[in-house]
Amino acid sequence: MEQTPQQVFDAFTDVRGWWSEEVVHAGDEFEYHHEELHRCRMRITESVPGRKVSWLVLENHFDFTRDKTEWVGTTITFEITEKDGKTEARFTHHGLVPEYECFDVCHKAWTFYVGTSLRELITTGEGQPNRRSVLPAELAG
Repeated sequence: MEQTPQQVFDAFTDVRGWWSEEVVHAGDEFEYHHEELHRCRMRITESVPGRKVSWLVLENHFDFTRDKTEWVGTTITFEITEKDGKTEARFTHHGLVPEYECFDVCHKAWTFYVGTSLRELITTGEGQPNRRSVLPAELAG
């Protein structure tokens, strides 16, 4: 990518900009949810500006797997390096293994969120996160 490591880092840490507008931060933790399909709580375990971010999955709930907690204890890292005047980024979900029932769905979802939404946020300034649920006016009032 043509963007600087710091620009890539800033985009990745803008989780609302590429994963979900409904992420809620509290200190070094944040909660994600997408409808009733998936919710999880992450702790940011490492954050080195322009170089690396790591998350630990503290809680997880899928509504489509027998084991609702498959992600618990796994880690997610995003590493940034410079090479030949360009910025490279590597995303890894450590512990997300093919034996997990959620593997195919999660692989496809990460491919979209990281490969498309995050990439667009980095390169154009606008990602494609899950949009905030909007209640119809008659229910919101």
